[in-house]
Formats: sequence, structure tokens, C-alpha cells
Amino acid sequence: MNSFSDDSGSKSPGLTSSSLAPLSPYLNIDPSYLPAQPEYIFPEGNSRERGRFELAFSQIGGSYMAGAVIGGTTGFYNGLRRTTMAGQTGKLMRTQMLNHITKQGSTTSNALGVVTVMYSGFGILLSWARGVDDELNTITAATATGMLFKSTHGLRKCGLGGAVGFGIASLYCLWTSRDKLQTFQQQYATALKTRFLKNEEPKLAETEVFLSDWKDDE
Repeated sequence: MNSFSDDSGSKSPGLTSSSLAPLSPYLNIDPSYLPAQPEYIFPEGNSRERGRFELAFSQIGGSYMAGAVIGGTTGFYNGLRRTTMAGQTGKLMRTQMLNHITKQGSTTSNALGVVTVMYSGFGILLSWARGVDDELNTITAATATGMLFKSTHGLRKCGLGGAVGFGIASLYCLWTSRDKLQTFQQQYATALKTRFLKNEEPKLAETEVFLSDWKDDE
């Protein structure tokens, strides 16, 4: 049977057995009534996207693991270079390599983990205080994180850390908001074009009147 049929024996065009195959060959239903996309039930008042508090856990864990990988790789390179220059071999070389890897890995992972905790904390506080989560929260949280992370090294380093955080957050916001920027550019260009045409309409009308009068004079 190549088409869908009901109990009365009538066939519905366009509904073949292949379209019903993913469901069941014995289901006597119209698959067009079934949702094409998965549907979820959200609690009343909750957002359909995860907020900063929910994302903070994965961000902190991911930053710590990334720091461990980066620090371990750096420690491996430094340990290999220094043991080679010192002419160490065997167990002494392996011990020195492990020391460099674990020390550099823990240092880098702890630093990135602390920075992410600070950033997530500032972001959550700003979201709760302002009642909205936007690019301003991201830039402010990153700037405050950089300043706080370098606050024990003097005002100059504190300001430099804030500048670095501001720069990184600005680049991130520009990258993630590129679609909004394109839409804004299109709207701005349309507004300029409309304003230009509006200002040029009287001049065009005067030109048409002049040409018509000139033709009448001839």
C-alpha cells in the first residue's frame, strides 16, 4: 500500500508509507499533525536560555581544565629544555619533568579558575541588580575582574588588568553581536537614504518645474 488510508478505505493523497515508516506502519494517523521540532515545557517565569548562574559552573570547570592543559604543555616544554641543557637523564630527568608539568599546570589552572570565578560572580551580581543580561554586563564584569585580579600589584597593574579585561570583553561582544551590528548598519543606511531623498524632493520638484517652463517658452 503506497498511500495512507483510514477505516473507510479512502486514501489521503501525499501520505505514503515511507512518511509513516519512522513512526509505525500500524499507526493510522496523519503525521503532518505531529510537531517537527522537539518541544519542551518550561516552568512559569523561567527563561528559555540558561542564565549566567547556570553557565558559571561549566565555565569555571572548563577554564580550570584548559589551564591545566596549557600549563602542563608549557611545563613539559620548559622541563624538557632545562633538563636537556643540564644534561640530565634517566630518573632524574623524569622527576624534573614531572615537577615542571605539575607545578606549571596547577599554577595556570588555578589562575584561570580564579579569574573565571571572579568574572562569573560579577556577571551574576550585575544581572540580578540590573534585571537584564546584555553586553554591558559582560564588559563591566570583565573590566572589574581584571582590576580585582591585579589589585594587589599596585594601581598601575590594576588599571592595566582592567584595560585587558575591557579589551577582551569588547572583542568578544563584537564577535557575538556581529549580526546585530549588520542589522544596525542596514537600518542606519536605510535611514540616511530616506533622509537624503526627503531633502532632495523639493529640489527635484523645482527642477521639473523649471524644465516644464523652459519647454513652454520654446
